[in-house]
Amino acid sequence: MKHTVAALVEDRPGVLNRVASLFRRRGFNIDSLAVGTTEEEGISRMTIVVDGPEWVGDQVGKQLDKLIDVLTVETLSDDEAVIRELALIKVAARPDQRREILDVVEIFRAQVVDVSTTTLVVQLTAAASTLDALIENLRPYGIREMVRTGRIALARGAKTTAIHEHEAEESKRFHHESGRLPEGDLPFVSK
Repeated sequence: MKHTVAALVEDRPGVLNRVASLFRRRGFNIDSLAVGTTEEEGISRMTIVVDGPEWVGDQVGKQLDKLIDVLTVETLSDDEAVIRELALIKVAARPDQRREILDVVEIFRAQVVDVSTTTLVVQLTAAASTLDALIENLRPYGIREMVRTGRIALARGAKTTAIHEHEAEESKRFHHESGRLPEGDLPFVSK
């Protein structure tokens, strides 16, 4: 079973190394890891996918929450989150096969983002199962190269992992005063 863990972390050097070290020490295998900036300056979001029994997802969340650089942690189930991956696939495309390949691309609502005389680069953002199906349908033509991002996920509806939604007032104040959290419109900040 795959577990998706979203963590908001401080955006500074060494954080990713500390998170990876935690996984190494605990013997957890990272299936995928995606890191990027968020809507809040100075805060990055890590989406980590681990494979294992039910307790693994909870344990990963608890261990991450102990790290000083980690601000919030949320384990997201498939039914309560929007989960996507991005893939770029370079496919061999002889002139007599191009139309067939383009038909496959259209069925999956993918896009051709680069064309050469011998290849097409196809882009698709979708659930992992859809990406797997596209790859299997393109494999007979010859996949020359491929890259996938791994999962990214956001909670559905009004639920959020945003830091200002979860932290206690004194924790928010600490992060603000230490320069880790921008002022914005947070209620406790005096201007």
